[in-house]
Amino acid sequence: MEKWSLREGTEMCELLIFGGTTEGRELAEYCCEKRIRSAVCVATDYGAELLPVSEYLRIITGRLDSSGMEKLISELKCKCVIDATHPYATEVTANIKAACTVTQMPYYRLLRSSSETTECRKVRNMEQLVEVLNSTEKKVLSTLGSKEIPKLTAVKKYRERLWVRVLSNEDIIEQCKKLGIDRSRVIAEKGPFSTERNIEHLKLSGAEILVTKESGTTGGFPEKIEAARLCGAEVIVLERPVEKGYTLDEIIKIISE
Repeated sequence: MEKWSLREGTEMCELLIFGGTTEGRELAEYCCEKRIRSAVCVATDYGAELLPVSEYLRIITGRLDSSGMEKLISELKCKCVIDATHPYATEVTANIKAACTVTQMPYYRLLRSSSETTECRKVRNMEQLVEVLNSTEKKVLSTLGSKEIPKLTAVKKYRERLWVRVLSNEDIIEQCKKLGIDRSRVIAEKGPFSTERNIEHLKLSGAEILVTKESGTTGGFPEKIEAARLCGAEVIVLERPVEKGYTLDEIIKIISE
């Protein structure tokens, strides 16, 4: 488990946000504007760099398990916790919920808005995705991120057929190498990506299938769909886990009451 650390900030906070998403950053920006003393917990230094610098915001960097979250919640003595993690980060959300239950802290889930997926082929999980990909010989460009790459090695002839787009991170690139994915088939860049950039990646890979998560407007999903349409590539979407929660506007209303 990575050790977490604190950037200079306030001693007390009203709100603890588990972030790493655009929505979490927007909520943090709102809190700074309204002088609501808050703390935001993100997994990486890159996530921390995207957040505003303010005397009203404490930034906590590092990955936490549920016990670490419990300790953090207890130390900060905030009024409530906002879970603004990625919609596919189900394990992290489960840990946040568990920590809030133990500490008896009010928990609110900030939902990302969905995008239209009617023209896409949808799969429920990675196992079904691999099954679909194994029913064809077509080249594939995966934009699922690094965490799903080990499961994609179950795709037949993946060393020849699979391209992956991941963050520009040496550890991730090394992971790809160990899994048998040649560096020439790894697109290591930071998003968000425009339609034009997605088109360039599809042409570079020669992919006839684009695999993606339903990451919403803020996650660049519409740009991926449009690029695939223009390139004549099929889109396969890993369906988003079903959740209950609140929109950003609803969260803002809750914390402002």
